[in-house]
Amino acid sequence: MHLEVSDEYVEVRLARWEKILGLMGDIRVPRAAVSDVQVVHDPLRAVLRTGLKAGLRLPGLYYVARSIKLDRAWVLRRGVQAVSFAVDDGGVLRHVVVSAPDADAVAQQLRAPLAPA
Repeated sequence: MHLEVSDEYVEVRLARWEKILGLMGDIRVPRAAVSDVQVVHDPLRAVLRTGLKAGLRLPGLYYVARSIKLDRAWVLRRGVQAVSFAVDDGGVLRHVVVSAPDADAVAQQLRAPLAPA
């Protein structure tokens, strides 16, 4: 898994095995559609409270999963904090939580205003 933030997009690129076992593809959302950015210090604990999920779930270790409604996505690893953000681009996906070793820096980058086009 690789998280990339540009001026135009936030992209979560999954390894082939993550796509197959996680039952989902890469996530790419317009940067302008991202809001409510938070750092989650214990994301694996938080994901357990969110209800039914479909995909790769190794409780306490690893999650590459979507909610049954497909409106939430999690790509999480044990021991790695995560960045959580809302998505409002008119699609089905409404919320993403993704592990990032540099979650504080990523969150700060996502909160920064976009450069004028």
